[in-house]
Amino acid sequence: MRRYVFLTTWLLEASRRAAWEVLQDPVRWPEWWRGVVRVSELDPGDAERVGSRYRIAWRSRVPYELDFDFTVERVDPPCCMAGEADGDLRGSGTWRLFEQDGVTAVVYEWKVDTTKRWMNALRPIARPVFEYNHDLVMRWGGEGLARRLGTRLLAAG
Repeated sequence: MRRYVFLTTWLLEASRRAAWEVLQDPVRWPEWWRGVVRVSELDPGDAERVGSRYRIAWRSRVPYELDFDFTVERVDPPCCMAGEADGDLRGSGTWRLFEQDGVTAVVYEWKVDTTKRWMNALRPIARPVFEYNHDLVMRWGGEGLARRLGTRLLAAG
């Protein structure tokens, strides 16, 4: 397995609550997030979604699909959601949302290892492609979230 660490930030002209409401419902991500092929809820968890589990399939311009299960371990509405992934990728992801003066920063930290043999074998030469792929899908997410909220994406990176 090989570790990848990504930090993505989207700045949106929207309230934190509005962004939270969209992000905390992963089953609907394919409706607005290009690159999310499908999401299935495997376990609803409790009232705050702690313990909920989702199977998520992702695809970008590179011709392969990544599938993994994501289990929500911590929820603090409307500012934080974190959990663990297991499948083609294994690791942790954390959403953090901050609001100031009508602008919300959505920050996603993703620390994962690849589990597919071919990805691990190609890592020395393909790592930049894998990183580009991640960045592209996350940019699509920021653009899609802005469209879903009917607002502007001020920055994505």
